[in-house]
Order: sequence, then structure tokens, then C-alpha cells
Amino acid sequence: MKKILYIAFFIAALPLFAQEAIHNYGPMQMHGDIMVGVHSDFINDGVFEENQGLIGFYNEFDPLTISGSLPAIFFDAEIIVPRGLILENSIGVTNNGNLIAGDIITPRSHGSVYSNFLNDSFYTGESGVSKVNGYAALSNKDSFVFPVGEGKRLRPLTIHSMAINAMAKCAYFFEDPNNPKAISGIFNTEKKATEFISISDKEFWRLEGDVPSEVTLSWDAYSNVSALGEKISDLKVVGWSKAEQQWVNLGNTSVEGGLEKGSVTSANFVPNDYEILTLGGNDDSTETFETLELANYYMTPNGDGQNDLLELDGLDRSPNNKLQIFDRYGVLVYSKDNYRGEFDGKSNRETTIKRGSGLPAGIYFYIITFNDLRKKHQGYLYLSN
Repeated sequence: MKKILYIAFFIAALPLFAQEAIHNYGPMQMHGDIMVGVHSDFINDGVFEENQGLIGFYNEFDPLTISGSLPAIFFDAEIIVPRGLILENSIGVTNNGNLIAGDIITPRSHGSVYSNFLNDSFYTGESGVSKVNGYAALSNKDSFVFPVGEGKRLRPLTIHSMAINAMAKCAYFFEDPNNPKAISGIFNTEKKATEFISISDKEFWRLEGDVPSEVTLSWDAYSNVSALGEKISDLKVVGWSKAEQQWVNLGNTSVEGGLEKGSVTSANFVPNDYEILTLGGNDDSTETFETLELANYYMTPNGDGQNDLLELDGLDRSPNNKLQIFDRYGVLVYSKDNYRGEFDGKSNRETTIKRGSGLPAGIYFYIITFNDLRKKHQGYLYLSN
């Protein structure tokens, strides 16, 4: 039975006059090194998975649509549809997705339809004119670069998770988060957990996933990151917290590139805790002193005599100083005038954490103001118990 259905599918897949769509009622499989070319719309209402070989979608003049009641899972898939391969139903690739010409287009208002890269699958050929314009997904991976973008711009998001993701999804939006068009909600860029960050109003990403992860966001000339910071070291990843209903600093553990093109990587966070992500920086209104370059620090306050205290460079040159330490939600957890290196991982603030108690492991950011030098620095501190 499978062989007969498979042959019928292969014949139907050939370009025929007056053919409007290929309709699979399944169950069917592609075997061996077979190559099938699809030049019309594809409707999948049957089981179509565990395939081998290559299926290609080709149409030089018109867009093509994949629809149906069940997702179609391909082994190798090739896309040459300059006007776009439109998904009304999800698809998956288990080996190679070859993005040659034309976007894979999904609805942008929700993530229930997506192009899924499963298990050990990968893709090639991504560019401004061949990407996922909408939602891309991964299954059973801990690291991936989502080939997402909009218009003629490829704006990938890289994820590195602390464990395997059963599934994660991502889409890019070249929209103002204060007034998004494709999704519901208003994400006021003036509503921030701390005054020390600024928020991009040019673009954002939506990332769904339940495993703690660090993400890398990219920027290009249209991102206008020079409005977010004087140097790329000022840039950071920020997210709209579902719980706090405000923008939260998600950190900057590394940054690469220049003001015209580059990327910034966050600390670990759970994507599902945030509605959207975007680029942030240092708020210019707080930059009254010259900035000073200092390192990021690592602390293990366990009493072994190594990395137990936060020992900042430059304290001897400015005894008149002020240290502030914030958690990733922007909550002030430690503050000290005339700091001499006393911080041992315990809060001295009556906030959500009891004064004198050890702070949870994770990423914190600090601001040290050297009043004698009229200089300041914002850096990151990783606290490990």
C-alpha cells in the first residue's frame, strides 16, 4: 500500500497543466534518494513523515502555499520560490533545509504555524532574500541559530540552552515595541526596571522556550544602536517581563562588532518569562561622568579565600566613590558609599531579599562611580554559590 501511494504522489508532484494543488491523504513516505519537485500548492491531510530523499518547491513566478490538517515532515527540502513559500500549516525538516530563493512565510500574529528544524537538522543558504519570515522553530536541540528576519533583512537570533529544548520558537519584528502591528500588546520603552537602561524602539524578537538559555541578538545599520550607547560595550539584551510588566536588563556577557553591525549575548534566563526581547543600552540621561573601562567579575563567596570578595580596580585612586549592585530585574540589592572591597555576596538592602542574606547565584550588574575622578563604570558580576 505504501508503495502504491508513494508512486501516486510522485506522479502528482510532476508539473501538470491545469494542476492547482497537490493533495496528500496519506499515509505516505519517500524512500531512498528520490527527488520530487513540487511546482504548485501542497495540501497535507495525511501522515507524511519519516521520509528520505529531497522534496523541492519551485515556482519562478508565483508564491506557493503549504496547507492541510497535519504537518508535513521532510528529510531534505529545497526552496526556490522567489515570491515566497507561504505556510498555513507547519512543516519540519529532519536533515537539510536548503534556502536558495524566497522566504518561508508564516503568520506573524501567533506562533502556532512554523518551520521546524528537528533533531540534528540544519539549513544552508540563508540570506536577506531566503530566510524564515515569521516563526522558525527547533526541536530537540540545545543550541541553534534561528534564520529569521523581515523584508530584505536577515536578523538571526542564536540560542544556547542549559539543557535540550523539546521545542523553542522565534520570530523577528521590524516594528516599534511601543506600537506593534503584528502582535497584540504595548511594550512601553519608558517603563523600565531601572533608570540605567535604554530600550530600542526599532525592532524586537519573540522567543518561546522553557529552558534557561542565553541568547545572542544581532544588529545592523537600521537598528541605530548608536542611540543606545556610545560604545558597543554599553549594549545589552533586554526583555519585557511578563511578571513585572516592564523592561528588564538581561545582561551583556559578550559583545562583538561595531556600531553598524554586531551582536550581543545575554546572561541565562527563561524565554517564556518574557513577552519580547530587544536591544538595550545605557541611558544617556545618567551618563554625567566620563565612562571608565573595567572588567566583569566572577565571585564564589564560599569562604575558601578565592573570589570571596568583589575587589574592584581603581578604588585606591578614588576613595570617594559609590558602588551599586542590581539584580537582573533592576532591583538594587547592595549599595555602599566609599566602597573598599567589602561585598561578599550578601545584600545590605531591605528589598525582596532579606538584609544580610546571601544572594542567589546568577548575573548581576554593578555601577561604580569614582567621584574623585569624575568617572563611572557599569559592569557585570557573576555570582556562584
